[in-house]
Amino acid sequence: MMESADRVVARTVELAEIPAPSGHEQARAARVAEWWRSDGLAEVHADAVGNLWARVRDGAGSAVVLAAHLDTVFDADTDHTTRRDGTRLLGPGVGDNTVAVAALAELHALLPPRTRRPVWIVATVAEEGLGNLAGAIEALRRPAAPIGAFIAVEGNYLDRIATRGVGSARSRITVSGPGGHAWERAAAPSAVHGAVALAAEALKRLPPMPQTSVNVGRIGGGEAINARARECWFEIDLRAIRPQTLAWRETALAEAIRVWRNGPDSAGLKETITDLGRRPAGEIPQEAPLVRAAESALRKAGRDVNLVAASTDANAAYEAGVPAIAIGVTTGAGEHTEQEWIELADLPVGLTVLADTVAELDDER
Repeated sequence: MMESADRVVARTVELAEIPAPSGHEQARAARVAEWWRSDGLAEVHADAVGNLWARVRDGAGSAVVLAAHLDTVFDADTDHTTRRDGTRLLGPGVGDNTVAVAALAELHALLPPRTRRPVWIVATVAEEGLGNLAGAIEALRRPAAPIGAFIAVEGNYLDRIATRGVGSARSRITVSGPGGHAWERAAAPSAVHGAVALAAEALKRLPPMPQTSVNVGRIGGGEAINARARECWFEIDLRAIRPQTLAWRETALAEAIRVWRNGPDSAGLKETITDLGRRPAGEIPQEAPLVRAAESALRKAGRDVNLVAASTDANAAYEAGVPAIAIGVTTGAGEHTEQEWIELADLPVGLTVLADTVAELDDER
């Protein structure tokens, strides 16, 4: 096991230093393909959107597919250097999700020589941000083999089993108007004022609710401090665990726009709504064989079991009607920051849990 863990650490360091913002994962995918071919994996190939597939074990029936996403939230200008601090590895993207990609091929060494079901691995693209799970959706739509179970591997999810997929709906709302001089045309409508009023109306009609969130994450516009703005935009992210709840939240946003449009804050202005994408919500029953297999593997390793909700590649499987969970191979924190870190001492047990989850599921009758 230590040999596998050492190999995963070395590959994590190498891969983490290759930038891979969503839509630009090609260099990482090429390096992973070299590894997988040298590991002796079968049928290594890329699909139409750039996902990288390989078969770990042959077998009969539908396959167990393990996916880890290649992309990170960091652009190419970010310093991708990693560093060690005791038993921690620090650097942008090390846990989300580089270590998971590096771990996938270790199933070849850790699983029994023969499995009843086929086992495939896939390094997906476009999981982060506005990638909108495009890689996972394509993997589920046109898989390398029929899929019976789908496991999203997230680097620092050890001790967690994500059984519920947090869905999201994202929009950019642009407000525009005639603009004008801040003093000479002080009565002219301002797109900034209108957009701020519209965002406030939306937040008022989207109060905090259990298992939901709302976030106005970005806002921009205006031409000068002494000009009534001609244009202003903001981006809003709605999330919910249950599909029907997400639909209700979208209806509330539409009502907020309607109220604003018919009120005084919109006078002389107009709004344009751009759909930025969505992630499907869904879940797997806690008594499902896949969940039981993951729980058993964690308990066997003496680890805690925490059932959680998350937004991962598994969301795409829920929409496709495929049983799915998300699990991890180590612990860590700081995701989506340049101070991200993972605990290397937990990696051997994490790799064991990953392989045992597949083996336990393979034993299900």
